[in-house]
Amino acid sequence: MNDSRPIRAKSGTNHEGTSAHNRRVMIDALRMNGALSRADLARATWLTKQTVSNIIEELERDGLVRSQEAVRKGRGQPSTPYRLVPEGAFAIGLQIDRHVTRAVAVDLVGSVLVRDEAGLPTGGPSEGAKVILDLVAGVRAKLAGIVQQSEKRLVGLGAAMPGPFGVAGNGDDPWMMEAWQKFPLLETLTAGTGLDVGLQNDAAAAATAERMVGAAHGLDHAVCLFVGYGIGAGLILNGELYRGTNGNAGEIGMALLFADGKSTPLEHRASLASLYQHLSIDPADPDLHAQINDLVLEGDPGIETWIEAAAADLRWSVHLMETVFDPQTVILCGSAPDALVNRLIAAIGPLLPSIAERRGRTLPRLQPGMADPWSVALGAAAGPISRAFDPHFAAILKDSL
Repeated sequence: MNDSRPIRAKSGTNHEGTSAHNRRVMIDALRMNGALSRADLARATWLTKQTVSNIIEELERDGLVRSQEAVRKGRGQPSTPYRLVPEGAFAIGLQIDRHVTRAVAVDLVGSVLVRDEAGLPTGGPSEGAKVILDLVAGVRAKLAGIVQQSEKRLVGLGAAMPGPFGVAGNGDDPWMMEAWQKFPLLETLTAGTGLDVGLQNDAAAAATAERMVGAAHGLDHAVCLFVGYGIGAGLILNGELYRGTNGNAGEIGMALLFADGKSTPLEHRASLASLYQHLSIDPADPDLHAQINDLVLEGDPGIETWIEAAAADLRWSVHLMETVFDPQTVILCGSAPDALVNRLIAAIGPLLPSIAERRGRTLPRLQPGMADPWSVALGAAAGPISRAFDPHFAAILKDSL
C-alpha cells in the first residue's frame, strides 16, 4: 500500500438501497489497486467511512476479502490494508473456434488454475457439443481437486466464439461458423453444466482479458484490435465492455476495403486465416502457433510479404478506431504468437495522423497486448466474474467530478 500512487476506483453512492452496487465498487477497487485500507477505499469511492467499514465486514464474512498486517505511516495510527481472497470465487471460460475448443478455470483475481483443450470434430455442433461438455467437466473436476470448495464458489461459465451473431450467411461460410451460430449453444451448455452461461464474441473476450490482467488494466477507454482467424475489436468505453445492440460491436473484420475495383472484408486480407492461406498452412495443425513463431524469427520471405501487406490494412484500422472512439490506446492482441504481434506493430508504424496524435500522451497510440491462444478463454472466464462482482453504471449513474 502506497499513499503516493493514485487509487483507481469507481464511485459508490451513499443513497439507500444501493448496497449491492457499493459492494461491487469496493471489490473492483481492490482488484484494480491491490491492498487498500478502509480510509483509502473511502477516499477513492466517495463512500462514507462507516459504509466502507460495514461493507468490508460483510465481504470478510463472505470470504471475499481478508485483512493484511497493519501498516504504520508516519506518526498516525497504523492502518489495516485489505486484499481480495483469490479463492473467494471461481469461473470457467470456454473458447469455441473452428478447429479447437479451449477451457480454463480462474479465481477471483483472474489467475488461471486449470486449462485444457480438445480438437473439434468436423461434424459440426451436433458432435462438437459433446466434446465441449466433456472438456468443461474435466476442467471442473481438476479445479475441485485443487480447491475443495470450488464448486460452491463457482459463479458461472463464460463462452466465446467468433461473431457476428444473428447475421444471415450463405450456409457454409467458414468465417462466421454459421452452423454453430444456429445451434442452441447457450441452452446446451446450461443444461449440460448446470451453470449460468454467458456468450460473447472472441474479440470482446480478449478485451475482457486485457482489462482484467493485461494492457488495458486500469484504463477507462481502450480498443483491443484482435487478430485471430478473423479480426475484431473489443471496445472498453467508460471502463466497461461495450457490446452493441446485438453483441456485434467491434466487428471491424467485416469492414470493406476497396482495391482494383473490388471490395474485400478486412479480415480476408489481414487475419491469421489469410496468413495460413498465403503460406498454404493447415489451420487445424496443433503446432500452428509455434510454426508461425519460428517463421517470423527466421525472417521467412513469405511471411514478411504478408506482414507488409497486412500492416497497411491494420494501420488504416488503427486510424479508424482512434477517430471513432478516441481511446487512450489501441492494443494489438490475439492468438498470434508474440513474435508476429511485435513484428506487425513495427511494420504498422509510423501510424497515420489522427486526433490521437497530441502532446502530453502518457500511453503509446498502439501497443502489444496478450499474444496467447488462451487469451480468449481467459477473457471468457472473466465474464462471469465481471457479471457477479463488477459495478455497472447502466443501473446507477453518478458524476464523481
